[in-house]
Amino acid sequence: MSMFGDGLDAAVQKAFTRPAPKSAPAQMRYLVKQYKGTKAVAQMLRISQRTVERYVKNQIKKPRPDLAARLEREVKKRWQPQIRAQARQKAATTGGIVIDTRARIGYTAPIGTTDEERLRHLTVALPPRYAARLFDAQESGATDRQLQQIAAEALKDMYFQDNGRRAGQLEEVRFTDIEHLEFDL
Repeated sequence: MSMFGDGLDAAVQKAFTRPAPKSAPAQMRYLVKQYKGTKAVAQMLRISQRTVERYVKNQIKKPRPDLAARLEREVKKRWQPQIRAQARQKAATTGGIVIDTRARIGYTAPIGTTDEERLRHLTVALPPRYAARLFDAQESGATDRQLQQIAAEALKDMYFQDNGRRAGQLEEVRFTDIEHLEFDL
């Protein structure tokens, strides 16, 4: 599981205007409509085509826990794509993104400064340029480590250096041992 990728997805999902289908048959019908057939849905969920058809006809109503999780994840991934795109666009151009994290954060700086890593709980509003970088990296398939580097850069710029007003000699921020991470648009 990708902590940063899932966090960005959860932030965008808060912008949904309608709830996603909850029951397994309704979720299955939605996926069949999206994929235009039961065969593609069956391959994606790694189940038989007949099982998909039985869900669509309400003959099966309660999936196994692992199938229920896959089904919910796939529906949420495809739910309200225009709303999702609008939320990302707004964050990347005007709104920015808020990161709330509890992690071990330290930095590299010249000798004589207190650069030791320590556990910090930070809630920092990041400007649109960092939201755009995070969403662009996520779209291009960046790893969780790469998203973490972008977030560390953003924290360095906005929290430690106060957008260039202090700590100009700061070189690198270390962002490790993440206990909690949440994004909000």
